Amino acid sequence: MIDCNEPLEVVVGRLLVEKKQTLAIAESCTGGLLTHRLTNVPGSSAYVIASVIAYAYEAKVAALGVSWDTLNRFGAVSAETATAMARGARAKFSATLGLAITGIAGPGGGTPEKPVGLVYLALADADDVIVERHLWSGDRVRNKEQSAQAALELLCRHLKRKT
Repeated sequence: MIDCNEPLEVVVGRLLVEKKQTLAIAESCTGGLLTHRLTNVPGSSAYVIASVIAYAYEAKVAALGVSWDTLNRFGAVSAETATAMARGARAKFSATLGLAITGIAGPGGGTPEKPVGLVYLALADADDVIVERHLWSGDRVRNKEQSAQAALELLCRHLKRKT
């Protein structure tokens, strides 16, 4: 049973165990915040397989298998790169799920096309990838917090749908 008063990372952890799912995480703009929240839960080693903080293009390529073509064509902050990060994490660590976050936390780094606060999340399983686009309006810390929370919410919705 899910307790609405529990932190989302506890609920997600319970769902991962119940559904016999494992998770590989690829973070960029959140710098490990999502992994920190998930691994604060006792017993999280049963479902968190690995986490990669891939800030630079080179790290996304080397650690997650994101192609240079994807990065050069779409940029690090894009649905395409988030998808490649999630798929890459899932494949590299043989997890059932790959979850990725890439974005611009701020305060600098934004452009008119890709403003500060723009974040893409991607969740990959064996069959599909779900991508979400968010545009936060907070400061750097708030943007990171909102991104990690949105990733947990995406994961929770996905796990609740799976039979």
